Amino acid sequence: MQAALDADLAGLAQVRAKARAARRAFAALEGADQETLDRFVRAMALAGTKAAEELARLAVDETGYGVYEHKVYKNRYNTGFVAKWMLERRAVGVLWVDDDARVTAVGSPMGVIAGIIPVTNPTSTALFKSLAAVKSGNAIVHAPHPRAARCTLRAVEVMAEAAVAAGAPEGLISCLEEPTLPLTQELMRREEIALVLATGGPGMVRAAYSSGKPTIAVGAGNVPAYVGASVADPGEAAEMILTSKSFDNGTACVAEQSVVVHDRAAPAFLAEFGARGAFWMDAGQQAALAAVIFDERGGLRPGSVGQGAARLAELAGFAVPPATRVLACELDQVGVRTPLSREILGPVLSVYRAPDAAAGLRRCREILALDGEGHTVAVHASDPEEIAPFGTLPAGRIVINTPALFGGMGYSTDVDPSFQLGTGTWSGSICSDNVTPLHLINIKRIAHEVRPWRTVYDPVEL
Repeated sequence: MQAALDADLAGLAQVRAKARAARRAFAALEGADQETLDRFVRAMALAGTKAAEELARLAVDETGYGVYEHKVYKNRYNTGFVAKWMLERRAVGVLWVDDDARVTAVGSPMGVIAGIIPVTNPTSTALFKSLAAVKSGNAIVHAPHPRAARCTLRAVEVMAEAAVAAGAPEGLISCLEEPTLPLTQELMRREEIALVLATGGPGMVRAAYSSGKPTIAVGAGNVPAYVGASVADPGEAAEMILTSKSFDNGTACVAEQSVVVHDRAAPAFLAEFGARGAFWMDAGQQAALAAVIFDERGGLRPGSVGQGAARLAELAGFAVPPATRVLACELDQVGVRTPLSREILGPVLSVYRAPDAAAGLRRCREILALDGEGHTVAVHASDPEEIAPFGTLPAGRIVINTPALFGGMGYSTDVDPSFQLGTGTWSGSICSDNVTPLHLINIKRIAHEVRPWRTVYDPVEL
């Protein structure tokens, strides 16, 4: 009992110390121009790229989730592609000037950010949030998931050491060393914290929004992909979906969860789907897999998250060919009573047939309504008239003829590249954008008078 009490008190002291140190670092950074901040970001990005393999190995070994090589790519995506995008833009100081309106926009840092880091993508998310915070002139204290504490801490150390070596103040980037949910909640409530930037499961997202602080948090991602009658290349569509869903063993919430196939495209697409690595489960195998993935209350079993297709099949008591990339099942219902229609953080895809595009649209809407609203939809079609109705769906990203993973995160499409994807008020989030450093600033507008103020009393003709 005494040991537990001592650990709790030590944890609270650490939260207090790191939050205060971050606030002092932020104060020391006050007035830093974009060029200075970019020097820090460039040094951090180079150090993160150099450590990408080390961090990927630590993440896989500690969590047991995902694929080492793919986690290397995720780390490098953030320290390479995303960092380059950040460096090409301004986040502090004068952002733009409208000479005609006589308005100047000025970016101003928010303060100290609490960065909540998930177990599924611990190092890549810590790299991204560190870069975004410093680019926008903020300090950040990371709170890792307890099952990813060591690898997250190491990623943060890499970022912090590089920033300090480039001239940043000590304490600008830090991490809780022995995180727990109560300590993370305490961090979010600290007076030093200006913003909570949360990525995690539903429980953590709810905790973030109940912290009393401004919060950007992401929701679940039950992502449908529609394959239309006008799909240009059914084989390429199958390859994109399989690659996206199997990447890092399906640990990205932006990857596809279900495929809705127009009847006219189905024969060619489904043949390619099977030939390229989808294993079709029978009813018994589907039931066994659902029991492995979900517990009695409907929650995801931690031991099934981020596992490969062969390993999931093994846990469910059946074997699959060595080339299997995804476990697939054909369903005709969506809902909590059909477990495999839900979001699964693993290489499992449900497939639905649709007699026409309108039915396909309705099915995609059903899938989104099952804990996926606000996230992402992928559409594979070439006819603009077939594509257009999917723009009405409640999703923050509707990506066309590209993998949902790579399109949604801003690599193969020209949406802002990011590793935190907002899901909007559809899922209870304040932000539907891909989160960037521009979401981590306050924007001042310096505005000159452009019309006589006394004319406010004059009538206006419409």
